Formats: sequence, structure tokens, C-alpha cells
Amino acid sequence: MAFHFKNNTSMTRMTNTVVYGIPNCDTVRKARKWLEQQQVTYKFHDVRANPVSAEEIHNWLQQLGIDTVLNKRSTAWRQLSATEQTVTDTADVVALLQRYPTLMKRPLLATNKHYCAGFKEADWRSALELG
Repeated sequence: MAFHFKNNTSMTRMTNTVVYGIPNCDTVRKARKWLEQQQVTYKFHDVRANPVSAEEIHNWLQQLGIDTVLNKRSTAWRQLSATEQTVTDTADVVALLQRYPTLMKRPLLATNKHYCAGFKEADWRSALELG
């Protein structure tokens, strides 16, 4: 893992860390604030403004599972048709998440090795290897 110096006194971890979400989500804001407090360099990917690739969504589903990635408590989920709510095929779920990006459990953390859906400090600390 590479480091770069900040103000010549502290080190900040450089990672290929991406946080997927929407900027006005309270949990996303909480997670981003926590990352900044931990001095983790990350890229924020606004899923509404910049659609996520089918390949990346497929990776999420492979690593985490459909039930973890889909937020079935969201307003977006409740607005789906009964047919859309019964999809179980990975390709159909990928298409659904591309069409309705706010269906994903937010925020979603992607590191070099791990994915985490939702913000749980202990899980993120582990995924980021912060000790």
C-alpha cells in the first residue's frame, strides 16, 4: 500500500477506494466524513449523475449477493411493480440497478479486495485494513 505525506507531518493511505452512493443520503455523508477522519483517499461516485457499469454491478452481486445489494426498504423499491420486485436473475437485477440506481444499499464501498454495502464502521475498517 502506498502512502503520501500531507503537511509533512501525517501520512494518508492511498488506495483504489471508491464510495458509490448519492450525495444527499445521510448515511453516505456519515461514511464520507468517517473516511476523511481516517485520512483515507477515495473517489466518490454519484450513481445518479454517473451510471455504474453493468460489469461493476455484476461484481457487487457476485461478492455480496443480490439480497445485500438491493435495498428492499427503500422508497425506490416500494415504487417498483410486483414483477420487478420478483427478479432473481443476476442479469435482470443488474438492469434494474442500472435503471433505478437508488435501489442499491448505500453507501457501497469498493476497495482493491473487498466490497461493503451500507456503512458499518467495523466492516469498513476491516475492508480498508485500518486495523
